[in-house]
Amino acid sequence: MKLLVLGGPKFVGRHLIDAALAANHDVTVFNRGQTNPTAYPEVEKLRGDRDGGLTALQGRTWDAVIDTSGYLPRLVADSARLLADQAGYYVFVSSISVYASLAAAYQAESAPVGQLADESVEEINGDTYGPLKALCEQAVERYFPQRSLHVRAGLIVGPHDPTDRFSYWPWRIDQGGEALAPGAPDRPVQIVDARDLAAWVMGMIATGQPGVFNVTGPAAPLTWGEMLAACQTAAVKPAQLTWVDDSFLLKQEVQPWRDLPLWVPASAGDMAGLYTVDCRRAIAAGLTFRPLAQTVADTLAWLQQRAEDWVGQVGLSAVRETALLQAWRDSASER
Repeated sequence: MKLLVLGGPKFVGRHLIDAALAANHDVTVFNRGQTNPTAYPEVEKLRGDRDGGLTALQGRTWDAVIDTSGYLPRLVADSARLLADQAGYYVFVSSISVYASLAAAYQAESAPVGQLADESVEEINGDTYGPLKALCEQAVERYFPQRSLHVRAGLIVGPHDPTDRFSYWPWRIDQGGEALAPGAPDRPVQIVDARDLAAWVMGMIATGQPGVFNVTGPAAPLTWGEMLAACQTAAVKPAQLTWVDDSFLLKQEVQPWRDLPLWVPASAGDMAGLYTVDCRRAIAAGLTFRPLAQTVADTLAWLQQRAEDWVGQVGLSAVRETALLQAWRDSASER
């Protein structure tokens, strides 16, 4: 099949290209040429800009389009409108952030999506990201009715993840010493390896099945304790975990996600159900998951290839973590 990928080979795009090539598809990528421009020399590269620079896409045909770089509905609509008569199927990589609330557990695809009072807003932030993605889905469906796939992904993880969110934990556990673990070990967490997501997308393209799917996992419930234990197994000299209560961390002004990636306090309100999203529909449609140990080991192996002066975007500094752990021990008499 002839596939067009909108976006660069950075993370999800990279794994989608890998999966497409492994399935012997003919791949074309369209982007500005700013992200890993020399990667994939065997792949056709079209240069342009989604904001007014789509000329390179004109006059071409593809069996399917995979949109990894759509965040603004105006630009997604431009691409979908142009490609409506040039492609048979449109895959839009969306997010579970589209939902108006994630307070409830087992959120299904039928749940209401977030809305913006002003749908012309194009500033992307924590409040607008999800509703803008929902509007992007609607733009695609408008031009590809009943021939589009909306991939509402959860937390995507694995090698080449530039966000350092999941990656922080294999890296931190591999540093050894005493590591601060937030909340409680029996608290749920959901992740999906980018390679599993990509393989599933290829399967969906092959069948042409349209619709909206929550794409996260694994199939069986996963806990923080199990996730961090997998990180300990992958490490040569693993850190020992000290679990610290939400209330203490919040009093110490520790920031969820930024200071402790993936951490969602029990008092998170609208985010309380983030890690219990219902992904049974995607599983029934063929989504499978590699062992967590493989995801952790491969992520750690990739992290170890980074430059020695690499500094993570998120996570506690060593000084801050040590101070928090000491303060936690000092507060034992108060608990």
